[in-house]
Amino acid sequence: MNDRSDSAGFAFAEGGVVAPIGFLAAGVSAGLKSGGKRDVALVVAEECVPAAAVFTTNLVAAAPVVVSRAHIASGCARALVVNAGNANSCTGAQGLVDARTMAVAVAEALECRSEQVVVASTGVIGVSLPVERVVAAIPEAAAALDNRSGTHAAEAIMTTDTFPKEIAITFDLNGRRITVGGMAKGSGMIAPNMATMIAVITTDAPLSPEAVERALRDSVATTFNRVTVDSDTSTNDTALLMASGAAGGETIEPGTAAYDRVFAAVHTVAGELSRMIARDGEGATKLVTVAVTGAENESDAEKVAFAVANSPLVKTALFGGDANWGRVAGAVGRAGARMNPDSLDIDFAGIRVCRGGCAVGFDEDEAAAALSGTEVEIAVNLNCGEGRAVVWTCDLTYDYVRINGDYRS
Repeated sequence: MNDRSDSAGFAFAEGGVVAPIGFLAAGVSAGLKSGGKRDVALVVAEECVPAAAVFTTNLVAAAPVVVSRAHIASGCARALVVNAGNANSCTGAQGLVDARTMAVAVAEALECRSEQVVVASTGVIGVSLPVERVVAAIPEAAAALDNRSGTHAAEAIMTTDTFPKEIAITFDLNGRRITVGGMAKGSGMIAPNMATMIAVITTDAPLSPEAVERALRDSVATTFNRVTVDSDTSTNDTALLMASGAAGGETIEPGTAAYDRVFAAVHTVAGELSRMIARDGEGATKLVTVAVTGAENESDAEKVAFAVANSPLVKTALFGGDANWGRVAGAVGRAGARMNPDSLDIDFAGIRVCRGGCAVGFDEDEAAAALSGTEVEIAVNLNCGEGRAVVWTCDLTYDYVRINGDYRS
């Protein structure tokens, strides 16, 4: 199974989140991270544009999530402001005040209403946000806004990430050039729904508010909601889609061929960002794709894929290059999906290791070599239906323990 989003007909472009017409971005340092690293990002539309967002399902939701849920309810947004280094989560009434203060500061710098500003934070939970530092940095960020590159903004939202995650693609639609760009952060505490991540996707397609809402939710379902590093769901997850319409043309509504094309592009960007998050899992050495087919339905396929992807025994075997398929079989069996154990097929990195629920002879050295790569696929076929699902994860290494053992240090 192809684990990448369908990118047929799309060309990759430079610029990341500002590649689409009508968007600006900046990333500056407010002193929340050590060493003067960028930690405040702004992504701004030239006017209030159709927008939608999805947030963490964790009942312990961070203050910026609470504020942004209210702000995005209008279906319109002018800007996203993100701080890294502090999650502003489990911070009580003061946290809500601080999140709203960030929105007000951005609104004053852009001369818009604070309700048009989406706020996001990422970092350590349970520590009061030094909001005065963020507020002091916002005018600098506003002054630095440009449409040449989104890299500084992508760097500013990183926490334990090892590289900035950004992408842009372009394509022709009814004689007009459409671009979709995006950036995301995420490395640890990653599991649906959504994942421990901040993401923003932009497009210059003239999407209606209804089209923006549907495109984001349908894309997230099989991209950001199919990523797991460690099965822990954050308090701060936020994914935002903004559509400037600056490419021109008639408004695009759901149910049209034009919508289907733009949706495919949004899904591709979200899928590529999801793969980057899994590849950059804390301490990871491998991007792992778990592809399940032959389930009775998609829900069962998803259950199986996550059971395998979240298994510490499977993930450590992958780190060690051990094609220990019995661990996969065990995870499949406890997933809660309908299946016949005598129909189970498993492939490790393209090598047949199990057919009909029993071992298939394979060369251990060949398997170890195949598992030594930086990308590995585990394919599971239940052979009982048409349901299928793909989940992206990574191996579990010594460094994951080291990183999270002293995260607050």
